[in-house]
Amino acid sequence: MAKKPAKDKDHLSLKRKSGWEILKGKEKAIDDYCSEYLSFITEAKTEREAVSAIKQKIADRTDIIAVENRLRAIALCRKGKAPLSEGLRIVVAHLDAPRLDLKANPLYEDIELAMLKTHYYGGIKKYQWLARPLAIHGVVIRADGKPINITMGENESEPCFTIEDLLPHLADKVQASKNVKDAFQGEKLNIIFGSKPDLNVKEEKVKKNILALLNKKYGITEEDFVSADLQIVPSGPAREIGIDASMLGGYGHDDRICAWAALKAIMSAKDLPYTTIALLVDKEEIGSEGNTGAKSMFVEEVVWEIAEKFNQKIFPSKVLYRSKAISGDVNGALDPDYPEVHEKTNAAKLGYGVCVTKFTGARGKSGASEASAEYIGWIRTMLNKKKIPWQTGELGKVDEGGGGTVAKYLAEYGMDIVDMGPALLSMHAPFEIASKVDAYSTYLSYLAFMEEK
Repeated sequence: MAKKPAKDKDHLSLKRKSGWEILKGKEKAIDDYCSEYLSFITEAKTEREAVSAIKQKIADRTDIIAVENRLRAIALCRKGKAPLSEGLRIVVAHLDAPRLDLKANPLYEDIELAMLKTHYYGGIKKYQWLARPLAIHGVVIRADGKPINITMGENESEPCFTIEDLLPHLADKVQASKNVKDAFQGEKLNIIFGSKPDLNVKEEKVKKNILALLNKKYGITEEDFVSADLQIVPSGPAREIGIDASMLGGYGHDDRICAWAALKAIMSAKDLPYTTIALLVDKEEIGSEGNTGAKSMFVEEVVWEIAEKFNQKIFPSKVLYRSKAISGDVNGALDPDYPEVHEKTNAAKLGYGVCVTKFTGARGKSGASEASAEYIGWIRTMLNKKKIPWQTGELGKVDEGGGGTVAKYLAEYGMDIVDMGPALLSMHAPFEIASKVDAYSTYLSYLAFMEEK
């Protein structure tokens, strides 16, 4: 008797496909989405600017309730069919990004150069901010209480700023012979602000000339720096990357790429089964602290506000306990030059869709938020049903590093939550890299989540 042919068992194996293959035929939609996103991150380089740009986007949408928090965080809410008591759908992302902040008394003169003192914000590699064009964005509250919005160093027709770096001929002892952490010091990240003296004064000639220019242009004095939020960010626009224009390069992908996806998803979602919130917060890069971060009571205030508008009596804690959420945040992509820091089997790859991160934390999952098998199963079924490219990922090898997101702070309410966002190369650098198809897949996944019954 002839033997029966063995059954093909290839279907039992997990074989990921490129997002470009899965979304073949949707290249124009991907490009259109990413073109609009590039304009957004070019214009919105601070959390204040991001909130302002988002408000402009939804200005004519009467179905979206916007709850703003001190100009630096915002929640976008749309009513669903189910009562609030049955829970919400929440996509939370953060609007802040690693940068340099000006100190309260930043301006000084040294060797006839006007300089600005900075304090870095979030996890940066300090050397990446040296010898590159920089801009100043932010607001100054004058003594008369008037806010003065400032943007300097962005337009090609105006001067930019920079932090000088030591020439290699003299760097051997103070830089080259030291490890990177010791070679580049935070107190030396000082902005070169000007060099022209006021020849009519005797002391601090350059500083006084700078103060006169600032007063003439903005009506501010040196004391006004105390009541200011001024940030140093990379100068210049976000760009397409690659001869095939398949990638996106720019400042602040972490995490405005997820904030943009949440915005676009809540604007385009249809027939929402549950009331849905795009919760866009501040301060994630320094631990979600403060009154605009995810640790604040902002999400509860949002729930109270929409309950009043819908005329529904609820307890916010019960509503949040019954909710489902996505923490929209990025992961690290497998690096072609440094594969040794990744565990390839569980590393996300550029171009393979949105990355689902089951747990965060460091080493022994310290400080982690971990989604349950049941919730991951629900998410996985949803993504597969919609044919959305997705993959899983961890942030490096077990003993190599790790990191956290806002997920654990919302998980404290008892809701199901998982991290989902694109994988990046050069994360936290002044110029981060994302795949266009991953950015678009992130939008599709948030949209599917909002519409899923």
